[in-house]
Amino acid sequence: MPPRAFRRAEDWKHADPDEDIAIGGQIRELRKVKGLTLQQVADAAGISVGYLSLIERNQSKLPIGVLRRISDTLGVHMSWFFHANDAPAHEKDVVVRAHNRRRFTFTGLGIEEELLSPNLSGPLEMLLSTIEPGADSGDYTHDGVEAGLVLSGKLDLWISGQFFQLEQGDSFSFKSTEVHRCANSGEEPTRVVWVITPPHY
Repeated sequence: MPPRAFRRAEDWKHADPDEDIAIGGQIRELRKVKGLTLQQVADAAGISVGYLSLIERNQSKLPIGVLRRISDTLGVHMSWFFHANDAPAHEKDVVVRAHNRRRFTFTGLGIEEELLSPNLSGPLEMLLSTIEPGADSGDYTHDGVEAGLVLSGKLDLWISGQFFQLEQGDSFSFKSTEVHRCANSGEEPTRVVWVITPPHY
């Protein structure tokens, strides 16, 4: 099915949440809604036009730091690209059912995020990350503070160049303004719960 054309950002925002659009297609649609060219977005995000074109066609890896720059350029938070799932009105700001989590997969990185917080309007966000063997987030920074708990597997964590290897039951906390990176050098998926304040996605 070809991408839908929206004339206003509000139309795009309220698109059918059950329609699974890969992140590249979402970026392309939002860029067009904003009336921006590939060149304009690529220049503002500090990447090449060719690379952005590959991202929009879901043919290239999309590191967290690059997605953040693209999101900033398009004037949205990274939460824009989480798959939205409906919840009953009386639960949506309080409870997140396991089957109804908003999920996001970083293209080509082997990292899936599940939003455990009901929303991102409060002072913090809680995420469940599944990091596949060999996956690596790449270096990035942002405002705030974050902490985490390793539920299963092994987590390789770098904070300002210092390396830590954590195992099931280990926890951590650091300032998000420090350059950080996580990876999974093990042979099984790693699952980590993160708490970040203020919300980053």
